[in-house]
Amino acid sequence: MSIRLGYQMPNFSNTSSVRELFPTVIAQARAAEAAGFDAAFVMDHFYQLPGIGSPDEPMLEAYTALGALATATERIQLSALVTGNTYRNPALLAKTVSTLDVVSGGRAVLGIGAGWFELEHQQYGFEFGTFTERFQRLEEALQIIAPMLHGQRPTVDGKWYHTENALNEPRIRDDLPIMLGGGGEKKTFALAARFADHLNIICNASLLPQKIAALHQRCAEADRDPSTLETSFLAFVIADEDGDRARKLQADMLARFGIDLSALSPEEIRNSPADRQFAGTPDEVAEQTQQRVLDHGIDGIIVNMITNGHEPGVIEAAARALKPLVG
Repeated sequence: MSIRLGYQMPNFSNTSSVRELFPTVIAQARAAEAAGFDAAFVMDHFYQLPGIGSPDEPMLEAYTALGALATATERIQLSALVTGNTYRNPALLAKTVSTLDVVSGGRAVLGIGAGWFELEHQQYGFEFGTFTERFQRLEEALQIIAPMLHGQRPTVDGKWYHTENALNEPRIRDDLPIMLGGGGEKKTFALAARFADHLNIICNASLLPQKIAALHQRCAEADRDPSTLETSFLAFVIADEDGDRARKLQADMLARFGIDLSALSPEEIRNSPADRQFAGTPDEVAEQTQQRVLDHGIDGIIVNMITNGHEPGVIEAAARALKPLVG
């Protein structure tokens, strides 16, 4: 597996009717595939997230959507960024992602994290628990999921989960990759060093040097060569051939959440959502990505294009600018 350039679709609010919603998703996934993106992602949420929209905005169930995308695409890898561990029994999740792998002809990636959106848990009836408990559950879940993806039959009698000689058939391969997502330097990075093929780092870009140093420390503690753990960064990209339009789209998006970008000092920008955003022409975005992300030793980038990714030609223009940076 290699994900050097990924495309995430977190926004389903760009159509005038629900009937038009999924055709737009398919069009974006196909455009990303044709443009040379390595992977397409949806979020594993039931409500839209704070910072993107309001909870009542459209949100698709991840694995149903990914199964449909498997039949609408041919080459691009498919994953959730990332699966919330608290939403599914781990043996069932291993079966689900293995089925996605079969349906897609070996293109599934298990993206997984501890879960964090409390409102979904509260209103859907999932146990939320404490921060510590969620990571205990994730660690235990990975002790079940990883063997099942690799053709083993784990028996686990844990605090949170129980399996007995759990069988996972059919599988199309025994090396379905695992990607952890998050920014936690102690817990997430330690689990990535132990279990993952890929770590997608979710944080403000200015924190990347600190994150990379912490990841190397966790790898050392796990006796793992960090070069064997591929990394990427999740970036909010607002690109347009008209750079001024892109910057206005960025300012307008931030303004919806009470942030006046023009009034922020450089220090305030580093501590705001703007530090995860890359706005301008595709070439300007590529330059920012090189300087703010890749120069720190990150292997690749996963982009979402919330404001205008659904517009014709935008995904292709972003790929032309970004793909040469990541090989």
